Amino acid sequence: MIQSLKKSRVYQHILKIGDFFPVLFFFGGFIWDAVTIGRNVATSDLVTFVAYLLLAGLILFVIGRPSYVLADTSNPLDWLPAFLHNTYRRLHYPHLPYFLLQFIYGNLLSSLFILYFKSANHWLAWVMTIIMAGLLVGNEFIESEYRRFTLSWAVFGLCAMLVFNFVLPCVLGSIHAVWFYLSTLLGAVAAHGLYRKTPSHLGSIYPVWLIASLLMFAYSVDMIPPVPLVKREIAMAYDVQKVGMQYQLSQQASSWWVFWRKTSDDLTVAPNQRVYCFSSIFAPAGLSTKLFHNWQIYTKKGWVTQSRAGFALKGGRYGGYRVYTFKSNITAGNWRVSIETEDGKTLAIYPFTVKVALTSLEKPREKIVLSY
Repeated sequence: MIQSLKKSRVYQHILKIGDFFPVLFFFGGFIWDAVTIGRNVATSDLVTFVAYLLLAGLILFVIGRPSYVLADTSNPLDWLPAFLHNTYRRLHYPHLPYFLLQFIYGNLLSSLFILYFKSANHWLAWVMTIIMAGLLVGNEFIESEYRRFTLSWAVFGLCAMLVFNFVLPCVLGSIHAVWFYLSTLLGAVAAHGLYRKTPSHLGSIYPVWLIASLLMFAYSVDMIPPVPLVKREIAMAYDVQKVGMQYQLSQQASSWWVFWRKTSDDLTVAPNQRVYCFSSIFAPAGLSTKLFHNWQIYTKKGWVTQSRAGFALKGGRYGGYRVYTFKSNITAGNWRVSIETEDGKTLAIYPFTVKVALTSLEKPREKIVLSY
C-alpha cells in the first residue's frame, strides 16, 4: 500500500511543493498565532504550549533510540516510541521527525515571540524580543541541523523554560521573581531528565544549563518583562473621569500633521495643575499583585524619582485592569512614568514632556477626550 502511494500523482505533486512547506508554515503559523493568541495570555494558549512540548519530547525520545531497541516492545511504555519509529522508517522519509521538530519549535517560538512582543515596552526588554525574533527566523533554516542532537536539546530546553515562565505564575497566581528562577530551573530539569531517559544519550545536554544561566541573568538585569503581565494601554492626561463602565481622559491633541495618532505626549500645563497617568494592564485570572507608577524626571544626574504610587492589581479582566495616578505641582522638563513590580521589574516605560504656561493669557493647546 505504501509503495502504491509513493507512485501516485498526488504524492509526486506533494514532493514537488515540499520545498515551499517551511515558508508556508512559517508565515501561516505566525499569522495564525497572532490572530488566535489575541492580546492576552489565555489558559488555552498555555495548554497548547505544554502539548507542543510533550510532542517535541516524544519525537526526541523516538529519534534518539538505537535501532536494536526498536524490536523490544515488552514494556507497555516502550510500545508507542517503537511504533512511531518503525512507522516513519517504513515510510522511507527520514526527514519527517526533524521536519516535525522544526514545525513544533517554530510554533512555540512564534507564539512566545508574540507574547514577549506584547509585554516588552522598554529597550532592555526589546533586546530579548529581538533575540526571540532571531531564533524564530533562524529556525526556518536549520531543519537539517536538528540531526545534531546538541542543538535539538538546546532548543527544546529553551522552549521548556520559556513555557514554564508563563505557566508557573499563572498556576500560582504570583509574579514574584522567585517563580521565574524556579520555572527556568524546572524547564532545564525537564530537558535534562528527558535526555537521561533517552537510551542513546546523543549530543550534549550542557548547553541547556548555559541557556538557563543566561535567562536568569537576563531577568536579573531587567531584560525580560514580568510575564505573563501584558500592558494594554498607557496614556498621559489632564483629567480622568469615570463615566459608567468607561474612563474618559482629557488628553493633549496632536498637531494636524501628525495624522497617525490623535494625542501628543508634549503637555502644556498651568501652574499647580495635575497630570494623570492612566494604565490598563492584563493579568490572567487568579493572579494578584502590586504594581507601581514611578514618576521620574530627567536631570543632570539622570532619571530621578519624584513619586512612586502603588496599586493592587487583580487579573481576569480581558480589557485589562485599569488604574490611574497623578502628579501635582509638576515642573517643566522631560518626564517618564515607569510601571514596575514590587521587586523593581519594569513592565512599561512611557516618556513625555511638560511645559508650564507662564501666564494665564497664554493660548491653551487643543485637547481631546477619549474613552478607555
